[in-house]
Formats: sequence, structure tokens, C-alpha cells
Amino acid sequence: MMRITGFWKVCLCAVLVAVSLVSCKTYKKVNYIQDVVVDVPEAIEVNQGIVIQPQDMLSIVVTSKSPELAAMFNLSSVSYQAGSEVVSTGGTQRLLGYVVATDGTIDFPILGKIKVAGMTRWQLQEYIKKAIVDAGLLKELVVTVEFMNFKISIMGEVNAPGSYTIKGDKVTILEALSMARDLTIFGRRDGVYVVREENGTRTTYNVDLRSVQLFNSPVYYLRQNDIIYVEPNKVRAGQSTINENNLKSVSLWISVGSFLTSLAVLIFK
Repeated sequence: MMRITGFWKVCLCAVLVAVSLVSCKTYKKVNYIQDVVVDVPEAIEVNQGIVIQPQDMLSIVVTSKSPELAAMFNLSSVSYQAGSEVVSTGGTQRLLGYVVATDGTIDFPILGKIKVAGMTRWQLQEYIKKAIVDAGLLKELVVTVEFMNFKISIMGEVNAPGSYTIKGDKVTILEALSMARDLTIFGRRDGVYVVREENGTRTTYNVDLRSVQLFNSPVYYLRQNDIIYVEPNKVRAGQSTINENNLKSVSLWISVGSFLTSLAVLIFK
């Protein structure tokens, strides 16, 4: 068997240490929520859901034991046939919605203008129900309010970028990234940004997916029209200036490193 001199043993040890350090550094760059304390319950702040804003579209449906009376509070439904728009009151057609005006109001049948901006959908449900009952128009009723245009956009280093429509009114940034099939290996876990527009202002938030502080971020729970952008790491950013030969060189050195590691394992086994 070939003898390995002291010099080459030192070299092989150095390679092993280098590979180990690289692996450790990669772990810290890629893994999520690294500083979380496991098996320790933490209090969760109750999320009340997103609030209604101007330009939102709402579906508001009133139902009761007297369908003919409830019908006067409901909008007609719409179906599309051969490029034409047909208004209907039955069937499975799409319901029309209420678009919140710039002053935060909607014009609701019978009740007139209602200031809805700043309310959650649950609060609006109770408000409309109480207003109808107090006016003596209907007694036993159920009011259902849903968002019709709750969507978010996800860009950058994710596997499936695009716009996503959210059902309900609660979604976290982790759930949103799951919809986009997670970050690519080139996405910076500490370089996730959320752009949010509300109350006439635009704010950009930075999120570090590696830190437990993620759960305390004001953008952990997303809102309508939020934009998520995942920044590329240096490897991805540098690829635009690396030619094919350089890429082959990198692959070659990776192969050499793997070979030396395997050789070292055999020698010191």
C-alpha cells in the first residue's frame, strides 16, 4: 500500500477542515429560523385579519329564513356568455362585489353609504347585521363578508414566482413562500423584502428568515397587494459575468475537493 508522507497528511487534513468550515457556513446561510427554542411554548399574538382599504372588492351576502326579504340586500350575479355580460338572479353565476371608494365607503342596498375602511370583515358582518335588525327590516339573518381581490405577488429567487389569490383573510409570509414552492438555493434567506402600500404610503420591510424575530415582523401576516421580493445571493448575481469556462472550472475544483475528501476518509479510516 502506498505510504502517505507527513506533508500530504497535513494537506489532506487542511482540505477536510476547509470542507467542514464551508459546510457550516452554508448551513448558517440556508437554514430557516436557526435561533428558535424548541419545545418551549410561546404566546401568539391574536391576528384579527386584514382590514378593509379603499379599492378593495367585497362580497357581501345576506341570508335568512325569508329569502325574498334577504334578496333586497344582495346584488345580482353575473355570467358571461359568448363575450356578452348577462345579469341574472339565480344559477351559479359569479356574484358582483362592492368596490370600496376612495373615501372608504360602500353604497349598500337600503342602508345607504357605510364607512367600511378600517374594519375587518368580521366587524363589517356584525355592523350590517345590527343595522338591519335595528331598522326592523329583517330579524333572523346571517351576513357573510369576503374579500374578492386579496392577492399577493412573489418575485425574485423563488421556484414559482407570480401573483397568488388568497382565500380568506389570513396568510403568513412563510405560507406565501410555500405557495411559490420555497426559495431557490440562490435566494438570500436574510434578503427577503415586503413592499406594502397603505394609508397613502409605501413601506419596504426587510425579513430575515433565519431569525426567530421573523414572527414579530409587521409583515409576518401579509395584507392585500403586498409584494414579496427575494434577493439573489452573490453566486447568482455573479453568474451574469461568469462565462462557461469559469463555470466548468468551479465544477472541476468541486470534483477535486470531493475526491480529496473521499481519499482522506479511506486513509484515516
